[in-house]
Amino acid sequence: MTAAPAPRRLSPPFPKKGGGKSAGFTLIELVVAVAIVGVLAWMAAPLLEVTRQRQKEAELRLALRQIRGALDAYRQAALDKRIESPADASGYPPTLEHLVAGVPDITRPDRRPLYFLRRLPRDPFAPSGDIGAAETWDKRAYASPPDDPRAGDDVFDVHSRSEKVGLNGVRIREW
Repeated sequence: MTAAPAPRRLSPPFPKKGGGKSAGFTLIELVVAVAIVGVLAWMAAPLLEVTRQRQKEAELRLALRQIRGALDAYRQAALDKRIESPADASGYPPTLEHLVAGVPDITRPDRRPLYFLRRLPRDPFAPSGDIGAAETWDKRAYASPPDDPRAGDDVFDVHSRSEKVGLNGVRIREW
């Protein structure tokens, strides 16, 4: 019997430098990889900006809903004669701080205050700073017309001071 020939060793198509050990990535491979990551980051940046805008708009909608609900609850308490309100007044609070500070409930013997908000939310589009939450909002008095809202003796409505346009195409201050 003849012995089978030993299998032939195949050499790599290109000989490796340095005695057969791989030295890692080449400079061209690293540049291409960094360029691909850069292009992906450049494409993701607008998506991140839209996501931030959408988050701020959701916060604004929630804040407006909370404040407007508290304003309506205050007015209803005035109509129900649960809080003191002059006969010639609109029934809306004189300031936004009244919603948080509380107003004495005149129907209770202990006159425990009625609270309409736990805290006053800030306008998410307002620049951050040392101003209070109430100063971040533009206010509309009951006596001012809807097409020209102005502050006055009471707070009938609030809106953002931002001049930006929302993702829905409407100026944010008109929400």
